Amino acid sequence: MVARLVIAAPSSGAGKTTVATGLMAAFAGRGLAVSPHKVGPDYIDPGYHALATGRPGRNLDAYMCGPELIAPLFAHGARGCELAVVEGVMGLYDGAAGQGELASTAQVAKLLRAPVVLVVDASSQSRSVAALVHGFASWDPRVRLGGVILNKVASDRHEELLREALEESGVPVLGVLRRAPAVETPSRHLGLVPVAERQTAAVAAVAAQAEQVRQGCDLDALLALARSAPPLDAEPWSPPVSVEAHGSARPVVAVAGGPAFTFSYAEHTELLAAAGAEVVTFDPLRDEALPEGTRGLVIGGGFPEMYGAELSANASLRAAVAELAASGAPVAAECAGLLYLARSLDGRPMCGVLDAEARMSERLTLGYRDAVAVNDSVLAPAGARMRGHEFHRTVVEPGAGAVPAWGLRLPVRRVEGFVQRGVHASYVHTHWAGAPEAAARFVEHCR
Repeated sequence: MVARLVIAAPSSGAGKTTVATGLMAAFAGRGLAVSPHKVGPDYIDPGYHALATGRPGRNLDAYMCGPELIAPLFAHGARGCELAVVEGVMGLYDGAAGQGELASTAQVAKLLRAPVVLVVDASSQSRSVAALVHGFASWDPRVRLGGVILNKVASDRHEELLREALEESGVPVLGVLRRAPAVETPSRHLGLVPVAERQTAAVAAVAAQAEQVRQGCDLDALLALARSAPPLDAEPWSPPVSVEAHGSARPVVAVAGGPAFTFSYAEHTELLAAAGAEVVTFDPLRDEALPEGTRGLVIGGGFPEMYGAELSANASLRAAVAELAASGAPVAAECAGLLYLARSLDGRPMCGVLDAEARMSERLTLGYRDAVAVNDSVLAPAGARMRGHEFHRTVVEPGAGAVPAWGLRLPVRRVEGFVQRGVHASYVHTHWAGAPEAAARFVEHCR
């Protein structure tokens, strides 16, 4: 049985990532094998989790993968570990808009039968903290609130007032953290700056977070709480069980990586490999050619807008990508990949695979998407349904090609993306653990 904790908060901005990452690093520093997890679709926080634990950060998204896969995916990621720390998303009870508790931290905590630790930003309150904690503890009796970590506490006197108030709530205080600039991580238009863009600084920040947690939290009590979680009756999710490899040929599937393309789920490459592909990662910022023998290309999300000049300057790779796409080989591009395949990004030449222009925008597009394949593609047959999410501050014009990729229902009905020979390009991020047939279909097209 894996001991486990869910780190939640009343709202975004309370310090969940700092506390969760610090706990992961602090427990790993004690010699424990720690499994890191993140509720929801976020790609960036798991990068810091991986830095803290030395293991891939794994997402648990009940909207994209379905509630029934949360425990199996957790068990898959936590295999061989003694402790799992799950960072929540938004506020404890916030989930997919208009769909009740779906995809909320509370739902995931219940599915994992895991105790919850509430991180409270105490910077502007004293006795009111007790009412806040009482409300969260009593809202859903199936959510077990096992303790509180008070963040951004101003002084010893402030801490004393907070502790006195919380004695009446019956919820134990398991940590008190002061403000500490060293633990802060810089943000920009889509949240935290990814680890891959600030490796040295990120290592120092995670070390500072671990030290802050060691000094301010009762690690023994937190570990005891984690070990109080009851057994989880779930068979680990298995890529080879989810997909079937046909034939002995192992086509090379190139997967974009590096600082410009950091958004990926570990399960995608695991499914591609299970479906029979030889997965090779390359960096479009530095590699001037695709991996030798490439038969298919996957370009996930990231921040190409931050590296437009470098991506554009790598003309030989852009030409290689265009040539591969023109040959009819399978190409799956999501969000950043879509921008890279356009004619230009903010006026700089890109691969020119798609007859479209991309540019930065002031408007944030964010939310879950219920998608239907409008046409047959290398990922899905026409009519297939897949759930995903959008998260970008860019615009592609036009937003859909002559043959669109998806029909979307919410927030408004529209068609989106491009299907062009073997190319499937779209703003919609998907999680293939919830639709493993997409990986199998892609590799079969490569073969």
